[in-house]
Amino acid sequence: MSDDPAPRRRRTWSAFGDVRKLPGEYEVMTHETNWTLRPGRKSAFEQNPSSAANLWFLTYRENSPLTSDDWNAFRDPDQLTYRTYVAHQNDEETKVDGLFSQFAEIGADAAHTDGWVRVLGSLFTPARYPLHGAQQVQAYIGHIAPSSYITNTAAFTTADLLRRVTRTAYRTRELQLARPESGIGTRERALWEDDPAWQGTRKAIETALIAYDWAEAFTAMNLVLLPTLDDVLLTQFGRVAKANSDDLSWLLSGLLGADARRRDRWSAALGAFAVAARPGNVGVLTRWIDKWAPRADDAVAGLASLLASAPAGAPSVDDVVASARAARAALHEKAGIVPAGLAASG
Repeated sequence: MSDDPAPRRRRTWSAFGDVRKLPGEYEVMTHETNWTLRPGRKSAFEQNPSSAANLWFLTYRENSPLTSDDWNAFRDPDQLTYRTYVAHQNDEETKVDGLFSQFAEIGADAAHTDGWVRVLGSLFTPARYPLHGAQQVQAYIGHIAPSSYITNTAAFTTADLLRRVTRTAYRTRELQLARPESGIGTRERALWEDDPAWQGTRKAIETALIAYDWAEAFTAMNLVLLPTLDDVLLTQFGRVAKANSDDLSWLLSGLLGADARRRDRWSAALGAFAVAARPGNVGVLTRWIDKWAPRADDAVAGLASLLASAPAGAPSVDDVVASARAARAALHEKAGIVPAGLAASG
């Protein structure tokens, strides 16, 4: 009989506590990867705790009114890692490249009616401006979020929005070459800055850029503005594009819409997580939703007039606004934040 002591159990994954189950790839690649949240740190940065950067994180992250005892308990419903995200989006980009090549070969842009080209030039191509603003807000959410599980989801959404900006810019150039008389490619900034139809959106996006509390920025962008705007710029626009024989815009909207739906999934999950974490979080989220919903509705009201001007299949302004509100309400209902009827009423 051996006198050797029993071997000690190896604690390979001590960062997860006393676990008896091997963590999966998602947890291993995501847990505690936000370096401003390293265990044992008294402040976000290795500086004087009263430095401007540390006070910023203290004010807008640690002292946010949206609270949880353990933000690390949140999980992305899709459990994306960098590897799985890149592999998936590589396939999706191949699909988009194939679409662009196919429709370029047949000269599809030259066949559009003048009326539909006006809609493309007034609604679709200027959208790269608000999308870029949304991308900046999303990057901020990821940078200042209180958990790497939130940081990573926001980072992937930031990349999604960059993809969308890039594809919109590419299509803008294609349309400019095919229809140089339309003003596409040269008028978008003026439309974004001065056209009455875009000013509600511009105000909402630019105001979101100064929503410094991480959770308010998340609520404003992911729970209110993007779900509302995407119903117009992706879902409804795609349907109207199909009615105007613009199959490329219809298909592209569907492919990019998959990114938006993935964002909605993790955003609803995070909202539901916060609601379950603390009863008081419902009131915090509801107050922010009530603050940002009118801005989203003003934005949609302006854009609705552009979509309603389509030569074929044009919805009414009221129908566009009602659909966008319903899309936002459905997301809130999934998150368990407010009843769908209340969210829809703005």
